[in-house]
Order: sequence, then C-alpha cells, then structure tokens
Amino acid sequence: MSEEAKKNNYDASSIQALEGMEHVRMRPSMYIGDVGIRGLHHLVYEVVDNSIDEAMAGHCDTINVIINEDNSVSVKDNGRGIPVGMHKKEGVSALEVVMTKIGAGGKFDKDSYKVSGGLHGVGVSVVNALSAHLRATVYSGDGQIWEQEYERGKAMYPAKPIGETTEKGTMVTFTPDKTIFAQTTEYNYETLATRLRELAYLNKGLTITLIDRRTADEEGNFAVETFYSDEGLPEFIKYLDATREQLTASVISMEGEKNGVPVEVAMVYNTSYTENLHSYVNNINTHEGGTHLSGFRRGLTGTLKKYAENSGMLKNLKFEIAGDDFREGLTAIVSVKVAEPQFEGQTKTKLGNREVSAAVSQAVSEMLTDYLEENPNDAKIIVQKVILAATARHAARKAREMVQRKTVMSIGGLPGKLSDCSETDPEKCEIFLVEGDSAGGTAKQGRDRAFQAILPLRGKILNVEKAMQHKVFENEEIKNMFTALGVSIGTEDDPRALNLSKLRYNKIVIMCDADVDGSHIATLILTFFFRYMRELVENGHIFIATPPLYLVKKGQKREYAWDDDQRDMISLNLGGNVNVQRYKGLGEMNAEQLWDTTMNPEFRTLRQVVIDNLSEADRVFSMLMGDEVPPRRDFIEKNAKYANIDA
Repeated sequence: MSEEAKKNNYDASSIQALEGMEHVRMRPSMYIGDVGIRGLHHLVYEVVDNSIDEAMAGHCDTINVIINEDNSVSVKDNGRGIPVGMHKKEGVSALEVVMTKIGAGGKFDKDSYKVSGGLHGVGVSVVNALSAHLRATVYSGDGQIWEQEYERGKAMYPAKPIGETTEKGTMVTFTPDKTIFAQTTEYNYETLATRLRELAYLNKGLTITLIDRRTADEEGNFAVETFYSDEGLPEFIKYLDATREQLTASVISMEGEKNGVPVEVAMVYNTSYTENLHSYVNNINTHEGGTHLSGFRRGLTGTLKKYAENSGMLKNLKFEIAGDDFREGLTAIVSVKVAEPQFEGQTKTKLGNREVSAAVSQAVSEMLTDYLEENPNDAKIIVQKVILAATARHAARKAREMVQRKTVMSIGGLPGKLSDCSETDPEKCEIFLVEGDSAGGTAKQGRDRAFQAILPLRGKILNVEKAMQHKVFENEEIKNMFTALGVSIGTEDDPRALNLSKLRYNKIVIMCDADVDGSHIATLILTFFFRYMRELVENGHIFIATPPLYLVKKGQKREYAWDDDQRDMISLNLGGNVNVQRYKGLGEMNAEQLWDTTMNPEFRTLRQVVIDNLSEADRVFSMLMGDEVPPRRDFIEKNAKYANIDA
C-alpha cells in the first residue's frame, strides 16, 4: 500500500489502544490538571494523600515531606507500608501493582479505607508515570526494608529486600520528568507549606514536617517547618481570621457524626463585610461548594432567623432579611468525611451527595442553638451584625441597579474614559486598566486599536476590604470597570452572584507604575476582583503587565531590563560605561516604548493571576488590606528584603 493510501485508510489498525501509563504520559493534563506549576505541585499532593489516608484510617501520625537538593521530593510516613506480597492476578508484587497500574490501590477495598481523600484522585501511579525516576521504599511489618525503582513509570527490577528495620511506613522519592514539565521542575516552598498547613488543621493530631534541603546554610541547617494542630478547625479559623477583628469572644465549633456522616464545623463573626466559607470533603478543598455547603447555609440561616425573630430584635425592620445577610462578616469551615463521595465533574470541586446536606444542616442547627442560648451577649452582637448587613444590602441594591442600568452593550452605555477596540469578538479582545490619565493617554497612542481597549483609572480605587457594599457600587472608578467589562452582579437571591455572559474582553490587564504606589494600586484592584469578581480570576481572565524597570543606553544601542540582574548583564555586554534610566512611572515612556516593552503580544510578559489556595488568598488579602495593623507590619518586616524600593 502506498504512503498516500495509508494516510487515507481508516480501519481497526488506526485505533491506538494505549496502556494506562502511556496514556498518562501522552495526556498528562487529563490527570493532574496541567503541566505547569500547578500540575508539578499536584504530584506532591497525590503522594501525601496516600499518607493522609493512612492517618485517617488511624495507622499514621507522622508525615515528612522533603524537597531534595536536586528538586526531587521525598514523602515518608509511619503508616502500615504498602503491601509487598505477590499479587495473584498480576503476578508481581502488590507494590508494583500500586505503582504501575491506574486505578489500583487499597482505596477501592472498603475494609482498607472507609474514607479516602484519594478515592477519586489519580493516585501515585500517575506520579510514577510523570517522573523521570521514582524510588519506593517500604518499611514493612515483617522487619524488612523493601525497595523498587522505576523510570517513567516502568519498573527497573522486581521489589527486593535491602535490609532490616524495626520501623513501619512508606517513603516515595520522585523526580518530575523535565520532558513533561518543560516550564519548570522547581518546587515552591510556600506553595507546599500552605497545603501541608491546611492538611494539619484538617487532621488534628497529625504531625507534618516540611524540609527544604536546597536552603542549607554554612552550618548545614535547612529550612524546616512543622505543622501540627491539637484543636483542628477552631485553630484553623483563628489562623485564617488572625488579621480581622472578631465580634464574638470564642470560635463556634462542633465535631460529631450525623446520619452516619462525620461532620466538623468551625465559624466566627468579624467586623468585615465579606463572607468567607471554606469547605472540604475528605481533605479535598471543594471550592465550588456542594451539598455540604448548602446544608451549612440552610442550618445557619434557619437557626439564626428563628432566634432573631424570637428575640424581638427584628420588629422595627421594614424589610425581609435575606440568607446573605446572615453570612456577612462570617468566616466558616465545613469539613465532612464521606465514604463514597460523588463529585460533580472531573475536578473534585463540588460535592453531589444529597444525604450530606441534611447531616450538615442538622449539625449546624444543633451547634448554633446551644451556643446562642449559652452566650446571650454574643447572640445579640451577631443579630445586630445581621440587621446592619440587611440595611446595607437594601442600600446597595439601589446602587447596584444604577451600575446594572449602565452596563449595556451599546456604545452610549460605556464610560466616557474608555477607549474601546474595534474588534467585537470578546475572545480576541483585551482591556488595559491603566494607572492615571497620563499613562492612559500614552497607552491609547501606543496600543493596537483593533483588539486593545484602554480604561484609565484615576488615583487609588476604593479599598473594598474596608467598605460596605453600597459604597463599593457608588464608587466611580469601580462603576466604570463594571460597565466597561460588561459584567453584571447580584440577583435578589444572591447579591454577589456574577453574570459573565456579556464579558467584553477575554484578557483584563492591570498596568501600573513599577513603584510602591503602583504596587499598592495593583493590590487594590486585585482585592476588588478577588472579593467581587472572583470568577474572572478563577477563569484565567486577569493579568498583570510587567513594564521594564530600566533603559540601558550606550551610543545608539538601547536595551530594556526588567530587574537588576538583567540591567547588570546588559551593561556588561555593552562594555560598561553605559547610561541607565530608571523608569518610575509608565508616563516616562513614550507610546512606542510602551508598545514595544509592555503591550506588544510578541514581546511583552504578562503575569496571569491564579488562586493556588483559596483560604490562604483570603487570609493574605485580609491581612494586606484590612484594619488590623500588627499582622501587616509582621508581613512587611518579613518580606521587605524582596521589595524594589528606590532611595
């Protein structure tokens, strides 16, 4: 058959039947989300999840995570150890089955794990498939140390004993495959620390240690952090709300089993105007919520409303209180353990089990009823906060309606300051939110009018972290952003619901000066997006422009530098004796320079804003933009060395 005939022939031989591990390597994003920085860290989480499952089953109380000098990662626990005996069906050791077969493991045997975070996870076999090298060491109960190594998911030799031990547990050391993770194979310490801290709070009594062997000082000491919680969720709440002013003296919490579902809840009210609900199923952060979160809301609203009505505090209120009013200024964590969780979609972010809703609702109702009866002063403060929220919502409704009326697709409804683009397909359009009218004017001259729109923002926008909702919608710059983006917010049922169906730009780029004021303005804008338009961040629409810091000149030669190292390298390449101009503001560049360095898609660098960990992002925004000064001072002192501040 000729080559041309082969190309046109489509029969049974054209169908590829890829084995599990081959499919993982060909389509890694199907298993770990992406092959960027998130997917890289997901490998660690999958291995740690195995150890956490041992802890949840009562067989493990210590987990060590080590980032090695070569950016490989070791995870060691003191659990039962992965079985190493011969697997009858596969004809190899159970260890090799677990490490090389998709869907293999103890998670599917109800006698081994009644509850498992990894039940719908991809498992350690996928980590093995995406690693250039992996070594599994098992400290088995029979006094032997067993070992097996793998290259790109394939066993190098059968599992073998290599020594004796009195320990029990498993250690997995893996090196991510650079051919899969082409962007980077370097692990971020803070990203791992945030997730491990969260796991320690969710599993009280479990000690998790993170060691970074890349950071050895002259004496050979490494960066080491140990995460441990005696209280669990109440301690987690205190950590998350440390940057806010609490309304009540203590955290309201409960732990128990309702209708066969283990439920843990912790909550506290603060003086902020935002609602911060964090939900977990078998340690998995379900950021889209689900039945456990709807059960929490129902239990909270019903119980508080009944108490408020019986107390007589609502008699002078001239409008109905909505469910949203009961959650303003509330930080809460809901954690449930479900034997057979049903998650909607592939992403494990929304729980679908109906029986969980009633269990959580009942647990919250009983917890709150007892607390309100035993703490009448706190109860009064909470109800007053709810009444204040309802009054503010009533005022915000009118302000929001004014924004909605202006948010139309016709040119007449767009802000006068907006210089729109000619393209009408949102997928091809981008908008730059530019600090100041001067820089906005330069950006208008330098842009590509076909697909780039410019919206100048005057000064520093409102700090939404400290503002009531109606003040947010009355702010002129924020109204302009809503109108220009084509986004509408709020329904009668949910004042914070976002409608992105008429979003006019696929990319929203924050472009500020490369100085302290510019960083502050960018943080204010990001706070607004995080609190009021989080879906834009989660859907990957928000970016930050990176204008250069320096222009290095020598004669007719000109080169731009984005940091000090780059500036020094350019100076060296040009032979020294150069003239260096430090750009403190966007307005110092002419339109052509701004286009070349910051706006031209061929050469610019845009930093996409992502949320790695929702609870940690909430804590950081609260700390940076809230009322409490001491936590912010501590943060500044700790991170001042990273700041780029001109004398």
